[in-house]
Amino acid sequence: MSLFRLLLLRSINRDPPKPAASLLLTHFFHNVALNPASENPIQGPPTPPPPQRSYAFTSAEEAAAERRRRKRRLRIEPPIHALRASAPSAPPTRDPNAPRLPDSTSALVGHRLNLHNRVQSLIRASDLDAASLLARSSVFSSTRPTVFTCNAIIAAMYRNKRFNEAIALFHFFFKQSDLVPNVVSYNNLINTHCDRGEVDIAIQVYHEILEKAPFNPSPVTYRHLTKGLIDAGRIGEAVDLLREMLNKGHGADSLVFNNLISGFLNLGNLDKANELFDELKERCLVYDGVVNATFMEWWFNQGKDKEAMESYKSLLDRKFKMPPPTCNTLLEVLLKHGKTKEAWTLFEDMLDNHTPPNTQAVNSDTFNIMVNECFKLGNIEEAIKTFKKVGTKPGSKPFAMDVAGYNNVITRFCEHGMLSEAEKFFQELCGKSLTPDVPMYRTMIDAYLKAERVDDALRSFTKMVETGLRVVASFGTRVFSEFLKNGKNLEAATLLTKMGEKEPKPDASIYDVVVRGLCNADELDKSLDVLDQMMKYSIGVTPALQEFVRGAFGKVGRNEELDRVLNENRWRFPGRQPRPFGQSPRSPSGPAEMGGWQSSGSPQMAGGQQFSGPSQMPGQQSLSWRSTSILMQGERFRSVWHPGTDLFCASVFLMV
Repeated sequence: MSLFRLLLLRSINRDPPKPAASLLLTHFFHNVALNPASENPIQGPPTPPPPQRSYAFTSAEEAAAERRRRKRRLRIEPPIHALRASAPSAPPTRDPNAPRLPDSTSALVGHRLNLHNRVQSLIRASDLDAASLLARSSVFSSTRPTVFTCNAIIAAMYRNKRFNEAIALFHFFFKQSDLVPNVVSYNNLINTHCDRGEVDIAIQVYHEILEKAPFNPSPVTYRHLTKGLIDAGRIGEAVDLLREMLNKGHGADSLVFNNLISGFLNLGNLDKANELFDELKERCLVYDGVVNATFMEWWFNQGKDKEAMESYKSLLDRKFKMPPPTCNTLLEVLLKHGKTKEAWTLFEDMLDNHTPPNTQAVNSDTFNIMVNECFKLGNIEEAIKTFKKVGTKPGSKPFAMDVAGYNNVITRFCEHGMLSEAEKFFQELCGKSLTPDVPMYRTMIDAYLKAERVDDALRSFTKMVETGLRVVASFGTRVFSEFLKNGKNLEAATLLTKMGEKEPKPDASIYDVVVRGLCNADELDKSLDVLDQMMKYSIGVTPALQEFVRGAFGKVGRNEELDRVLNENRWRFPGRQPRPFGQSPRSPSGPAEMGGWQSSGSPQMAGGQQFSGPSQMPGQQSLSWRSTSILMQGERFRSVWHPGTDLFCASVFLMV
């Protein structure tokens, strides 16, 4: 070995490689910089480091607290990308040719919901004129009605056979006022035209839905149309409409098939009816049992009870879970044709199957049918037991009777002169935290007046007024006339004062009856107070009533007092007060009367100017400043002066 190789080996064995030493030193300083608590040979032994924070939490509360802390931090210090300036995204432009969509249920909030509830309360009180006026006048206010409010008053007019007004309201809301109808609106219109025998117009409405509406017809649409066509003797077109419904992808609706089956049965075409029934059973695994009820009714009318009961048993063998309306129809058919045993068996089965909230097997109409049958047979005790009957099957629950059920049984007791029993059920109703409605109070008050129990009638009427229920003009005038005839003059005046303190104000005809009754009883001071209320609430005193009271007060020389009360200038410019929401723009008195009335004088506008209104037309009565009518294109517009303002509003009155 040479000397050079020997020296090289000795250098490798003695000295460590310098790159390795520098690498170790670099690692040392790096650890010190990143972790000051690590071991440092210069400073001595280090302090023990704190435990490292992990993302595992010892409890759910600790995890929730950490999430809240992070959310607060993000709110205080938003992420960097949120701070970057970006151009605001413009909302997508709406296609002007796209059809407008009707209101959804989310529109029923706030003032629009309050308006809807007020209209519904007037409908339940059977004051359709006031409900219609309130809905129509709200079109001109900042709180426009929703399509649901419009549908409610249109359907109420239809139910009360006021077909012309129902059609006029549809055109006013959805044609003139630019509200968007939904499928229920069109169904109400189609049903109204069909009941009037105007099937061709109903078909035109149906084609309008297909061409212009942003939705398809519903099965209810086809139910109304097929029934209207069958009633008009056009059953062939009804069958074509059924095929069109199926071709458009609609499911097989049992009630549409039932209309056609009933039509063919009435024509004596049993084969065609059975063919349609077989088609329904092929298309639907579960169909409505109303179809069987239609066959049963036809077989019973043919005097073939055996075939009718076979149809009924075939339905029961299928063990369908039938809804209460279907079972109620079966009950009515069985009771109508003397199958009492089968009807009571079905009723008991319905009670046994009533397991709310999973299965609603009965409703108040079910009990009403059976209770009415007991009253019809004169079995009052059985009627009371039926009203309180519950199922015997384990798991079944008693039915929570509603106001409609109590109303029916109380009406039956009043018809039979059993006021004591009616009062017991009325107290039971109030004890269950249920609120009696207007029909129930009317039933009790009429029964009291019929039995000449005026004090009890007065007590019930007072409670009705204090509850805030609406007193319609026909009922109010009749009841106040009875009170005045029986010497309840002061009580009647007090009651009318209470009614005037609430909205909507009583009808002018009620004030008229009370004022005349008080004058006839020489209660002039009270009648003067009532007249003062009429002027204060802008109810309006008709010329006939003015003539009557002037004659009564003139006999005792009190014309000056009467003139002071009838002076409109006292109430023409009261302090400016905000008009309550939903109130008719006519005046603070609430909904105006449908009939016109006149009042003398003319409004004095700001600056001392007088408004005289339009010139009098030949052959017409003079029109007052408070009710100025303008006849235009078959509609009547009424210009209304608002006390305390310098504005006139116009509300449209249709069908008057």
